[in-house]
Amino acid sequence: MNSDSMKPSSAARSGRPVPHRDVCRVLSGSPATLALRADAHRADAPGVSLVLAKRHLSLRSARVAATKLFDTGFVVVILPALENLEILRSEFADLQVDAVLHGPPDRVDVKRLRERQGLTQEEFATEFGLDLSTLRNWEQGRSEPDTATRTLLRTIAAHPAAVHAALKRQD
Repeated sequence: MNSDSMKPSSAARSGRPVPHRDVCRVLSGSPATLALRADAHRADAPGVSLVLAKRHLSLRSARVAATKLFDTGFVVVILPALENLEILRSEFADLQVDAVLHGPPDRVDVKRLRERQGLTQEEFATEFGLDLSTLRNWEQGRSEPDTATRTLLRTIAAHPAAVHAALKRQD
């Protein structure tokens, strides 16, 4: 146990290293970015490492991710091959770990988002620091928001007050 806290160190929870031959990797899948959350007191670090390595993450990277997960309760990982999200979630649920896809959505219906806020195009652009002509192009399908802007739009949808607070100037 660590003298600074009552929870065991991540090294104590990690157990023995997993040999390469013990990892049965999935045959195929698509890359995916996942956010993992766990209660460090109930989760199984070697099991998490194996679930990640099964999706073609190196054993070293899987162990580093599992260690961070149990030290902080949260980690984001990029899996080279995710064959089925529900199967992965089931495997993680057995280990007391929650897994969700992480990152901006592929597409955002900007017009619908703006209308849910009850704002005109001009009001929406002004309130959230967006260029009006760019907003119009997104709504009319002439262009798409980039990755960073999709993240901003997702935040506007979920927490508009947080975006207002972040845009508030202090000078």
